This record gives sequence, C-alpha cells and structure tokens, in this order.
Amino acid sequence: MPGSPDLRAFLERPVLEVAPALLGSVVRHGEVAVRLTEVEAYAGPDDPGSHAYRGRTERTAVMFGPPGHLYVYFTYGMHHCANVVCGPEGTASAVLLRAGEVVEGVDLARARRARGGDRDLARGPARLAQALGIDLGHRGADLVDGPIRLVLADPADLDHVMTGPRVGLRGAPDRPWRFWLRDEPTVSAYRPAKVITPR
Repeated sequence: MPGSPDLRAFLERPVLEVAPALLGSVVRHGEVAVRLTEVEAYAGPDDPGSHAYRGRTERTAVMFGPPGHLYVYFTYGMHHCANVVCGPEGTASAVLLRAGEVVEGVDLARARRARGGDRDLARGPARLAQALGIDLGHRGADLVDGPIRLVLADPADLDHVMTGPRVGLRGAPDRPWRFWLRDEPTVSAYRPAKVITPR
C-alpha cells in the first residue's frame, strides 16, 4: 500500500483503534523491513503518558499535524524511538513502535545492532529504531510518500492480540494501551514504572 491515500485514512481513526490494527504490518526503510509485533497507544492531551499532554512544543509539533507521519524522539541521551502519528489532525495521538521481527535486511540490521541474537534485533523501541536506521533526522517523515514506508497487513486475528499496561510510565501507568501478538518471541519484556519514594 505504499503511496496509497488509504493509509492516511486508516491512520486518521482514533488511536485505540489504530494501535492494535497495526500489529503484523511492516515498516520499511531501505533494505530493512520490520513486521510489528508490539505497539503502544498515546492519546495526546488526554493522556498523561504522552509527550503532547502539556500541549504543542517544537519537539512535539509533528504529532499535532496530519496522520501518517513519523514522530521520533531521543531519550536517555542515547536512544531513538519511532511513533506513527494518527487520529484527526490536531489530536496529537501517536502509536509507539515497541517491537517487531526483522523480515528483510537481517544482515544490515545485525550490523547496526552489533550484539544480541536475531530475536532481539528489533525487540524494544530503541532497538527497533536502530535496526531500521531511524534517528531524529526522520522526525516528520511521510509514511505514505517518504523514505520510510508503512505497509499495512490484514488485521491480526483478535484472538492473538493481547493488551496490558504500557511499559515504564509514571503518567497513567495502568491504562491497558500496550498491544502485542501472543506467543511472539520478539515482544519486549514488561517492566512497570518504578515508584519514586521521597527521602
């Protein structure tokens, strides 16, 4: 479906519809393609876990734009994470690409990752972005016509879609907005947010 306006229409729906429907779809950048096995939904101003919760900033501006673009952020001074902007323009919703299986370009993904087995090449959002060669230079990339493409799969069998809390959040940690494919070895390990206790 690359280049198809249908992708934009698909992504214009509410984030909690889009996120599970992305499972099994493929993100392609150059030689490397990753089949998505785990995602998380973020609902913008209505979601304390979202970067857009406090409104539009230079960093989050792409999330407020039209659906079908890539929101990339840099975290912990070392990792990039990639999100698909969805929902109607102005809603600032996005789906974090948490994990996947490298289905093409395995040798290049291995070279970028440097260590770990093939199961771990895109297991976790930072590894997924690294395997695909995504960095801040790709923030705002158009997933319909740009260098990074999202190719939709047929919807996953709902019996195989699992849901639970998002990983490592202090804002709205209990919302079951993480979705993954059952029995997929590439799904990342669940780690709840650490509770900070005052001294």
